[in-house]
Amino acid sequence: MTYNVRGLKDDEAAVVEVLRAATPDVVALQEPPRGPLGRRRLARLAERAGLEVLVGGGGARTTALLARPGLPVGTAYAMRLPARPLRTRRGLATADVAGLRVVSVHLGLAARERSRQLVRILPLVAAAPDCVVAGDLNEPPGGPTWRRFGLHLRDLAPDAGPTYPASAPRERIDAVLGSRGLTASGARTVDDAVARRASDHLPVVVDVAWS
Repeated sequence: MTYNVRGLKDDEAAVVEVLRAATPDVVALQEPPRGPLGRRRLARLAERAGLEVLVGGGGARTTALLARPGLPVGTAYAMRLPARPLRTRRGLATADVAGLRVVSVHLGLAARERSRQLVRILPLVAAAPDCVVAGDLNEPPGGPTWRRFGLHLRDLAPDAGPTYPASAPRERIDAVLGSRGLTASGARTVDDAVARRASDHLPVVVDVAWS
């Protein structure tokens, strides 16, 4: 599942309800709560949703990774990404979960900024035999970011529907991309009354299998 929760500024209880209803194994989160109480609020969100925090805070910046308790987790860490002056500082959160590398991303608003960030992200993707990149690309399908990711990954949710803005979705800027050896099914955008008031993005859920 990938979900931009806009810092929990809209309806935190609705975010929890969306997460619990989706029963995800792994959640790539964007715009988690930040600031002095950010990590505590993220941990509380995860606990209320029946999840645990794998990566959050620090260099992850505008990303985090949550997971269902009990899953086998290997290496998990955050990485800072390049940012233009006076723009939001961004990072990524990545973890190896049950043999699958999952990377949560929240790319910049400007095309040039996204291009610089991909230079740091793509080596992580290329080094993993099975990988999922999930997050807010701030760009619709067909753009240069999607094309560059497409050299390594395929779109696992091409028919999931638009994700932004949640109140009247028009654009699909939230993506779940995966290695070509992965099998994907049941891809869907969660679009209901609860999700529409929870955040300004709708989440995307995909069932993924790998060997």
